[in-house]
Amino acid sequence: MSRASLEKRPDEVAAMFDDVAPKYDLTNDLLSLGQTRRWRKIVVEAVGVVPGQRVLDVAAGTGTSSEPYADAGVDVVALDFSLGMLKVGKRRRPDIDFIAGDATALPFADNTFDATTISFGLRNVNEPKKAIAEMLRVTKPGGKLVIAEFSHPTFGPFRTVYTEYLMRALPAIAKRSSSNPTAYSYLAESIRAWPDQDHLAQWISDAGWQRVSYRNLNGGTVALHRGFKAETGVKSDRAGQAGAGTSSS
Repeated sequence: MSRASLEKRPDEVAAMFDDVAPKYDLTNDLLSLGQTRRWRKIVVEAVGVVPGQRVLDVAAGTGTSSEPYADAGVDVVALDFSLGMLKVGKRRRPDIDFIAGDATALPFADNTFDATTISFGLRNVNEPKKAIAEMLRVTKPGGKLVIAEFSHPTFGPFRTVYTEYLMRALPAIAKRSSSNPTAYSYLAESIRAWPDQDHLAQWISDAGWQRVSYRNLNGGTVALHRGFKAETGVKSDRAGQAGAGTSSS
């Protein structure tokens, strides 16, 4: 069974996700106590696309994050670098356009999508800043970026409990439900090592996204970051944008 390291070599990470693909969605629901569905709904609402528009769902895995767009008549492209995850997704939802690709070198022309989103996948990219810049490149002027990712709880005592859950309970639960439980030790470590909300907001702003803000979910265990691509001809002004307009729920 494959287990990636925190160096996040693309071949290691892809092989690991190939291993967990068959039971990935079930295990995620168990580990999040069913919260993944709520988070997915919040992401879709934040993206805010409508039929006739096109959205890129990066690190889409088996396509559970892409399904709401397809069900609403939105043209969605589900991209992932794990062929195992894509195979499971395509078998379950043949109507969705699944594409194998690297988040740091997206196989699309400039200004292709009305919105680009990535849910719980950015921390598994070996060069996340490059991926954020690539998502800017393929998004149309005026388009939106939405990133959902595990983050840092804002309440100190809860942060300690949460860290203990990640490092002890998460792998133990995965051992009973996952086809590759050792992979979840890496996933727990990657969550703990991921930068906090303000650092990610700064990365997004530095890449050139405008009006960057974030919203904490579940006390900051998850953060939803948003940004907009400047309209054509509008001068970039990133000063003071990162981290603006935070809220929690």
